[in-house]
Amino acid sequence: MKILVVDDCARMRKIIATFLGSENNEIFELRDGQEAVELYGKIKPDWVLLDIKMNRLNGFEAASKIKEQYPDAHIIFVTNHDENSYRKYATKLGADGFVSKQNLGELKGIINKKMIYIIGKEGQRT
Repeated sequence: MKILVVDDCARMRKIIATFLGSENNEIFELRDGQEAVELYGKIKPDWVLLDIKMNRLNGFEAASKIKEQYPDAHIIFVTNHDENSYRKYATKLGADGFVSKQNLGELKGIINKKMIYIIGKEGQRT
């Protein structure tokens, strides 16, 4: 799986990348939403993990631009800003999940659940 980890804090990017790292995952670490928008089409990731507050282009703006060009993009917000209004806005943008940085364990559950759904849906197309 290809995963974009987008956060302005290098330490946090490394923590998330290590947490999700496996021989089956290719992790790309980016500093801000602008990089995510610019590189999404080149990398074609299975998942984009976005912080909300970042320089140049915040996570919400990046998600909006990515979803505009790639409606099937899978996005999870990973943030310290765990507020109900942010969760609602993430849902409005079509995010697949919203995870507090204090609960990174939720990431694997969201990804695995969605991947099982996608594989099942593809199997029904035959």
